[in-house]
Amino acid sequence: MADDIKISKKKPTYPVSDKLDAYLESYNRNIDLPIVYSDLLRFQGSIVVYDDNDEDTLWIRVYYSDSDRDEIDFSLKKVYSDLVSDGGDWILKYLNVDAIDYCTFGNSKPFRIKVRNILNDNYTYFYVKKADASRIYGLELEHMLSPHNLNFLVCKDTLIEEHIAGIPGDEFIKNSLDERTDSEKAQIAKEFIKFNERCTIRLLGDMRSYNYVIVPIHDFDQVVFKIRAIDFDQQSYEGNLKIYMPQFFKENYKMVQMVQSKIQEESIEQYKLEERSIVAKRMISNKTRINALLDCMQSDEISINKYRDQLKEEIYNYSLDKNFRQSKSMGEIVKNILDFVKRNYENVTTKR
Repeated sequence: MADDIKISKKKPTYPVSDKLDAYLESYNRNIDLPIVYSDLLRFQGSIVVYDDNDEDTLWIRVYYSDSDRDEIDFSLKKVYSDLVSDGGDWILKYLNVDAIDYCTFGNSKPFRIKVRNILNDNYTYFYVKKADASRIYGLELEHMLSPHNLNFLVCKDTLIEEHIAGIPGDEFIKNSLDERTDSEKAQIAKEFIKFNERCTIRLLGDMRSYNYVIVPIHDFDQVVFKIRAIDFDQQSYEGNLKIYMPQFFKENYKMVQMVQSKIQEESIEQYKLEERSIVAKRMISNKTRINALLDCMQSDEISINKYRDQLKEEIYNYSLDKNFRQSKSMGEIVKNILDFVKRNYENVTTKR
């Protein structure tokens, strides 16, 4: 059932600690960049960006002075080369920065960069954001525990993220969901159950419909729909456990209704168990890296004590595992959840 859940209007930006910085360095996420977030704030003017229905997208297209524009374009093309290629200059002559958009909505206030290949007019996007430790933890956990690899770079207080392609969840629910066949609706419902479970396990919050995308994949004679998170701002911050469960957001109500109408209760439990098992397997295969990340996370400050105490009590009431009550940080709560999932998986497999 969907609720009207309240989320903190202004989540603070947490700095990248020396320990997290060393982790990023060891896994090639850290890099010296020719341009940082604050450089892009020097725009001279802007216009509102509207969608195809003439509705405000909450993005503005920004413009720079002639003296700044050439340098900014060149630097952004260098960033693109670092993000998706070998960082060499050979690719730059084939690239053009078509647009720089700025979003004033939300906590991260990102810049969206549109880069076009001038030889064939193919284009893609990447994002420049203020580096936030909790968001970086969210990206890394998604990279290791979900079916999807993520590409991002960090330079001091700047975060570069690759674009995640797909149909925004709110647009899909509004314009496309009702048109799906019964079998497609059942498949989407199954995917939503797994997505809901995955977000809860790794404490990724605020998965309202506009914070994830639907990715249709053609597979033989059918279309398979996957759900991918695109916003990692609310990783392990809030104290209300429901915030980490997409099923409780009113924006996802139609998805919850579809689950209730298309999936039997026994199958819901089966799909939850499948997702927990897959996450446990990914943890085992990524053991060294995820332990290094969790070690950073446990010693880092990525929330406030009030939220930590509320969350660990709610999870204890749900699981009756005393380790949660003893958690001293949000990072330790995440570690204890993942240990709980892995321990249950290993207990089942050893009994076979």
